[in-house]
Amino acid sequence: MGAQIHSTAFVDPSAELGEGVQVGAFAVIEAGVRVGDGTSIGHHCVVHSGTTLGARNHVHAHSVLGGEPQDLKFEGERTVLLIGDENKIREFTTLNRGTAGGGGETRVGSRNLFMAYTHVAHDCIIGDHVIMANCATLAGHCQVGSHAVIGGLTGLHQRSRVGTCAMVGGLSRISKDVPPYSTTNGCEEVKVYGLNKVGLRRLGFTRDDLTALEAAYRLFQDPLLNAGDALAQLEAQPDKTAHVRILVEFLKSSDRGVYR
Repeated sequence: MGAQIHSTAFVDPSAELGEGVQVGAFAVIEAGVRVGDGTSIGHHCVVHSGTTLGARNHVHAHSVLGGEPQDLKFEGERTVLLIGDENKIREFTTLNRGTAGGGGETRVGSRNLFMAYTHVAHDCIIGDHVIMANCATLAGHCQVGSHAVIGGLTGLHQRSRVGTCAMVGGLSRISKDVPPYSTTNGCEEVKVYGLNKVGLRRLGFTRDDLTALEAAYRLFQDPLLNAGDALAQLEAQPDKTAHVRILVEFLKSSDRGVYR
């Protein structure tokens, strides 16, 4: 079955649409766009040049994909937005292309949920199974690990990171890195409140997994240690579990500092 394109939609002849693609009324798909099999693009959506969508994505009404970066240094260079499979992109969501200074691409994984009015800026990297609640916003160059949840009306400063399986509460103002597996919240003062236990259990983490992570977090948050000393002690521990190693590597790679 070929693509089903509403009579009022505009699809550039050079756009590549897979089998079973649906394009709603008054949607615009520009030159060079690639859309995978079974993807649905709602009415009044705009998909700009440089955008590649995988299979079975559902893009709801009025969303704009692959728009120009909101970066004063951008001078019209060829950059891309790459989106995986089975994402749900709700109404009025905006996902921008990359910039030359940020590697030229914004990358979104698979099976993510972007609720209404969310924004992903240039050069961001998002994993799989991420949830961004309504009006959550990523500035340029942010990274969000797989299975992370970002609450509504939360904003991330440019180059901030959210680790895998972390939960960030709504109305948070994030200007540093959020460690993996954590529950973090705050506007005037952002704090880590411990493990995201409910989320981790839902993902199949065992009691031993949680016990090891809890011990690592107790050390990481020890008020008698500064961040560098806590990391050094964590790194020196033998027989770290795979999840604790992920935590340690995240802390080591931080440029902006990590919330404790």
